Amino acid sequence: MVVCDTSPICYLILIGETDLLPALFESVIIPTGVKDELMAEQNYGLIQAWIEAPPDWLSIQLVPQLIDNLPTKLGRGEREAISLAVSLQASLIILDDWETRQAAISQSLTVTGLLGVLFRAGTERLLDFPSAIGRLQQTSFRASPMLIQQFLDRYARVMGKQP
Repeated sequence: MVVCDTSPICYLILIGETDLLPALFESVIIPTGVKDELMAEQNYGLIQAWIEAPPDWLSIQLVPQLIDNLPTKLGRGEREAISLAVSLQASLIILDDWETRQAAISQSLTVTGLLGVLFRAGTERLLDFPSAIGRLQQTSFRASPMLIQQFLDRYARVMGKQP
């Protein structure tokens, strides 16, 4: 069971790879705050259309109770995603923002980001990882070039494409 934040879903939609989530994880859950943030993506009709008719594999849940001691800088979706992951004892939470990741780690959650999801999908041969990274770089996704190169190098090593 994994809980996902807004940003990773947005970018998976934009690069046409949302079906990776059910292929990689048994259960994918978002809180209502994330759904509302996806609905508010006015610059991307594709994202709004996707969440207006969510796939069967996506579960949208109310958060039973928000965690009190999360940083105030976190957005609604981030706070709800962390709180929901804690309440459900999720095996993983997918977050991209560094501060949000730190808040999730402080709650003893296991965290990955979009690059980690794409990397795993690539190593499981569900997609061509370098091609997915190329498509991701055509969006507004931001990660340091060094981090992206580290993922590409690691992928090449794991897949035996580098000495």
